[in-house]
Amino acid sequence: MVFLQHSSLAAERRGDFPILNQRVHDRPLIYLDSAATSQKPQAVLDALDHYYQRDNANVHRGAHALSARATTAYEGARDKVAAFIGAASRNEIVFTRNASEAINLVAYTWGMSTLQPGDEIILSVMEHHSNLVPWQMVAQKTGAVLKHVPLTATEQFDLDAFGELLSDRTRLVAVVHVSNTLGCVNPVAEIIARAHGIGAKVLIDACQSAPHLPLDVQAMDCDWLVASGHKMCGPTGSGFLYGKLALLEAMPPFLGGGEMIQDVFLDHSTYADLPHKFEAGTPAIGEAIALGAAIDYLTAIGMERIHAYEQELTQYLFKKLSQVEGVRIYGPTPEQGERAALAAFNVAGLNASDLATLLDHDGVAIRSGHHCTQPLHRLLGITGSGRASLYFYNTHAEIDQFVTALEGAIAFFRDIGTA
Repeated sequence: MVFLQHSSLAAERRGDFPILNQRVHDRPLIYLDSAATSQKPQAVLDALDHYYQRDNANVHRGAHALSARATTAYEGARDKVAAFIGAASRNEIVFTRNASEAINLVAYTWGMSTLQPGDEIILSVMEHHSNLVPWQMVAQKTGAVLKHVPLTATEQFDLDAFGELLSDRTRLVAVVHVSNTLGCVNPVAEIIARAHGIGAKVLIDACQSAPHLPLDVQAMDCDWLVASGHKMCGPTGSGFLYGKLALLEAMPPFLGGGEMIQDVFLDHSTYADLPHKFEAGTPAIGEAIALGAAIDYLTAIGMERIHAYEQELTQYLFKKLSQVEGVRIYGPTPEQGERAALAAFNVAGLNASDLATLLDHDGVAIRSGHHCTQPLHRLLGITGSGRASLYFYNTHAEIDQFVTALEGAIAFFRDIGTA
């Protein structure tokens, strides 16, 4: 297997991430936990620093120069998000603290005002807790019924079973675009088309796709899409909700307070136009501006180029990891279906957290645990797994070093008789 076409991307961009140039336990850092949170390029750090050092003021409220500059930068970031995902209008973008808040916004506005007893919500067994718990809470309050799409034999979204679950009572389908545990890329275009065919709305969790794949919400035709900024080179505390304009207009406000109002009287209020109706209080201004800088950064590289390079990394990661004796990787192989540049795995007889701890002493940062997918892990018959997740700043050499360290950790535990 030859890896040549995009192999220069990490070499070009790695220097943009100052945090990667450090040693951990006296070993060079190998950061393989980008599915949990990505690292931030200098351009994003500079944007955040610039706002707080030069433009720190509240948005939309002041006539003075600092407020005007802050407002321009904040609303400019909204334009960047809209362009990044192909939204038809900037007013379809609502800033949130993260994807969890965005999902809760839809759940507690559209869900609570629309769903009736017996209405059906279809999720999948691979959903992140953020796309399970809000719908469980809404179902308990409204009497709606939850249904869950199972996995195929290759641990992918079962499209045939999904079709059988659809009914004239289906009101919502809420599914992840890319699984943070199985790594599979779900057929969202087909899912959306089938759901719309019976009149259901669709919410897409794009937390693991927005940082890695080109997105076009108009072509996708989803009703809502959510993402977290911190997974796509942006700061923590930043995220967004995309919603079709007519849907957002019909949804009631989520939170009440400043910014989201038009006129306030002692006994009633009228609400601001979109998107401000859903942005109560002083927003995370610096974080939104820095998210805009992250989108500028990703756009300058090109999402197609990022995706192509990460496909190389995926193939190489899967090849090298699958050669380690006793390793079980979850989700489809690259030959069985498109998958993201991550691999959740276990080693026979060993605890994933023990392995992650030993790998850390070699400077290798991976995730261990249930990755906020407890029902999926329970279905797979495991309590947790290790997960190596990559981004465009990772290299083939880092994969080699990770696998070498993993083999050393396995040998250590076997030598002391724990495996």
